[in-house]
Amino acid sequence: MARDQIDMTPLQSRDELVAWLEAGVKPESEFRIGTEHEKTPFTLEGHQPVPYEGAKGIGALLEGMKLLLGWEPIMERGNIIGLYDVTGGGAISLEPGGQFELSGAPVETVHQTQSELMAHLAQVREIATPLGIGFLGLGMTPSWSRAQIPVMPKGRYKIMRNYMPKVGKYGLDMMFRTCTVQTNLDFSSEADMVKKLRVSLALQPIATALFANSPFTEGKPNGFLSFRSEIWRDTDNARSGMVPFAFEDGMGFERYVDYALDVPMYFVKRGEEYIDVSGSSFRDFFAGKNAALPGERPTLSDWANHLSTIFPEVRLKRYLEMRGADGVPWGRLPALPAFWVGLLYDNDSLDAAWDIVRHWTAPERQALRDDVPRFGFKSRIKDRYLFEIAKECLILSHAGLRRRGRIDHLGRDESRFLEPLERIIETGRSPAEEMLEKFNGPWKGSVEPAYQEYAF
Repeated sequence: MARDQIDMTPLQSRDELVAWLEAGVKPESEFRIGTEHEKTPFTLEGHQPVPYEGAKGIGALLEGMKLLLGWEPIMERGNIIGLYDVTGGGAISLEPGGQFELSGAPVETVHQTQSELMAHLAQVREIATPLGIGFLGLGMTPSWSRAQIPVMPKGRYKIMRNYMPKVGKYGLDMMFRTCTVQTNLDFSSEADMVKKLRVSLALQPIATALFANSPFTEGKPNGFLSFRSEIWRDTDNARSGMVPFAFEDGMGFERYVDYALDVPMYFVKRGEEYIDVSGSSFRDFFAGKNAALPGERPTLSDWANHLSTIFPEVRLKRYLEMRGADGVPWGRLPALPAFWVGLLYDNDSLDAAWDIVRHWTAPERQALRDDVPRFGFKSRIKDRYLFEIAKECLILSHAGLRRRGRIDHLGRDESRFLEPLERIIETGRSPAEEMLEKFNGPWKGSVEPAYQEYAF
């Protein structure tokens, strides 16, 4: 979630950086589920991008949501750029191209994730529909060029926009044209964090295949099932990817800190101002050697902000963030937290999942990650198709959710939220493959019908 942290205590030692991450450790009884999802706003008439300004713009949408929800506005230089619930609920933020993100509250069950989502959608519709705004649940905008997409008034994005083309081919596409759904999950110890990180990193390509949902660019098939996932392969490899060191002996909070210290920074925030320090390392800043802030030492806020600009397939903060899935229509959103909760929050399923991936090598994991955007379930690792492994993981997740036994008011456990994924496995086709069939059949070579069929 892109709400910048405020804690201006200067840091004295590397131990404090480690301690900041370690503070995420909590007993199993306090484990929560946080879900974040992005959706692309479009004009109901003409299916165009929605500008920030104007009576029917994104700014007006946020102002309307503020009045409806009573949430606090997040302001930057006089512009409303987000909202947050002061009672510790969720937050709404804007991605660079206006993608509208709900960062959900930390909840106890996937049933609560579903309730939160339904409430959010009803609230957003109430404000957006009169403004003529709809929302699309795909991993990437299917018809617009990058040049068409308006820029949101956020300082951090201006710095990223200038830096991205220097470090990869697709950084601006990532910023302006993609949407994801993520889930954030807890750990009970350093060893538990490492185990969950390894399992979820190795299996992230399964989430990519199950949620692959971005086969179109500028109105035509782009040759991929998840072009969003392909984009991440050439956005900025110094801060993304499969973090192979996580599988090496000695992995823990300290090892991640050492990795993060060398990831190039984007910005340092001082008051309202974003100072461009792009390309310089946190390690040098830590030593008082940042050219833009000579002699100045970073604060805990600087550290928290820096960690939020690292984009591996699974990100470690004070929780683990699953980052491999495309944005999807609302009916499938709760399936993502359900899938990972079933695998990672049940110890039997976690052990069984580790058994599946423990013998994979770093090059094999990387090859799978590289293949999945194009081939989806047909990707292979060792002598197995990803489809078989996905099927196995879904069975493990289902069993994990059943054992968790979190029951709703109708006596159903959380495994019901896996139904959309079970249907995908039954047909053997990812959502993107289904969409391509429509494009080549009933949609008659147009992506326009997506604005009805995949809208929220």
